[in-house]
Amino acid sequence: MKVAVFAGDGIGPEVAGAAVRVLEALDLPALTLFEGDVGGAAYRRHGHPLPPETLEMARASDAILFGAVGDPACDGLARALRPEQAILGLRAELGLFANLRPARTFPGLEGMSALRPEIAARIDLLIVRELNGDVYFGEKGVDTLPGGGRRGWDMMRYDDDEVRRIAHVAFRAAQDRKGRLCSVDKANVLETSQLWRDVVTEVGAEYPEVALEHMYVDNAAMQLVREPGRFDVLLTGNLFGDILSDQASMCVGSIGLLASAALGERQTAFGTFGLYEPIHGSAPDIAGRGLANPTAAILSAAMMLRHSFGREADAVRVESAVARALADGVRGADLGGDAGTAAIGDAVIARL
Repeated sequence: MKVAVFAGDGIGPEVAGAAVRVLEALDLPALTLFEGDVGGAAYRRHGHPLPPETLEMARASDAILFGAVGDPACDGLARALRPEQAILGLRAELGLFANLRPARTFPGLEGMSALRPEIAARIDLLIVRELNGDVYFGEKGVDTLPGGGRRGWDMMRYDDDEVRRIAHVAFRAAQDRKGRLCSVDKANVLETSQLWRDVVTEVGAEYPEVALEHMYVDNAAMQLVREPGRFDVLLTGNLFGDILSDQASMCVGSIGLLASAALGERQTAFGTFGLYEPIHGSAPDIAGRGLANPTAAILSAAMMLRHSFGREADAVRVESAVARALADGVRGADLGGDAGTAAIGDAVIARL
């Protein structure tokens, strides 16, 4: 089982390192870990945030464990050389179009949510976000106007095949959960969203056992804080999914708790090839201080065990160990505690 570990920038190496320690503690047979450079670290060493050798390493692996990218020192670079292009490039080059972002409230953490505890306690949802389209991958530029001013533009676009394939992922996920799917768009003002809604409705006809509803993104954002327990699976595009999943993280207590999987169509000898990462950023303000909460990275490793290696029992072991550590009060500063990165990792390993 070949896992490429791309730790990246900021707190990426710290949280990815904790996840690797948990994987090693499982003592899995035939697990091979190898490291590559991405992001600002890769730019400084290789002159590009996603060098060819890293991409080749990714293609040779069965799964990728990703830390984080982002470095303020690189903000002045051309956009194609900025650290964030590493993750966008991996998604595009490897065909990773389906992003799974589960969000649920851990028992005992209801009081850490920005919501009332009785509302937060009901959160157990999955955001399915399309990763290869939308404004992130559409044409973009900055024009100079006749009067000397500037105009920036980004094209939002989806074709029906892109919408159809991510819709199937979401409907299948809903089949395995509570059978409810909410598709989020802005069809009242965006033609892209109208196409999205039409295609999702067509695909929904193939899943009569799944209850489908459509919701505008502004209403979805409101309902996430008003009544998040109403949601089971949320399906949405790249831009809206990026925003809503970060909002969901604060509904459950901290962005340091949310893991994610980016999946495509490629199958390995073990399962579906994927890239696994915490949804948080590189947090350069606390990098190197041992303060980062590695829970999301550890839970991302659990998702990797489940989806890419078919090791459900091991995935559940890791998730249960995380839940027990949290219930026992082992929490980072983001959750009002004083446990550092290493201490949280140690606590999870002790409970495996």
